[in-house]
Amino acid sequence: MNIRKGDTVIVIAGSDRGKTGVVQLVHPEQETAVVEGVNVHKKHVKPTQAVPEGSVKDIYMPVHVSNLALIDPKTGRPTRVHHKIVDGRKIRVADSGASLDEKK
Repeated sequence: MNIRKGDTVIVIAGSDRGKTGVVQLVHPEQETAVVEGVNVHKKHVKPTQAVPEGSVKDIYMPVHVSNLALIDPKTGRPTRVHHKIVDGRKIRVADSGASLDEKK
């Protein structure tokens, strides 16, 4: 899975298509990620002694990683990535030939 916490991504499919945000949480087992400002649902909270009037909270639901694309930091466009070994470390490199904007 190429998406990690802290990455800036864009939604390429679904009802939130075109929205961008920062990845807050990644679930590798389910191949999902929670992105700030994307897939927001309302949760009704019952009244308690601490909050006597109750409330409605916004919660971020996970999005499948197949619906997300990384944003290239240099160009600001959605891109695919490949891995390269530099100084014995495996790093992610934006694939310059595979821009997702041109495939539409």
